[in-house]
Amino acid sequence: MKNNIKVERARRNITQEELAEKLGVSRQSINAIETGKFVPSTVLALKLARFFKMNVNELFELEKND
Repeated sequence: MKNNIKVERARRNITQEELAEKLGVSRQSINAIETGKFVPSTVLALKLARFFKMNVNELFELEKND
C-alpha cells in the first residue's frame, strides 16, 4: 500500500513526533507507516485523514500487488 503521509506532513511542516503526539501513537508507528513497513488500522487511517482534512483515498492507495 502506498501513502502520501510524508508529503502531507512536509506540506504542513509537522514532524513525525508532532503528528504521532496528536494521534496518540508513537513516532516509530508514523515512520513505519510512511515507509510502508506497517499498514495502519482502519481507525488510525481515519484519524490521519481527519487530521489532514482529506479522504482516506487521498492518503492511501492500493498497489497492484495488494
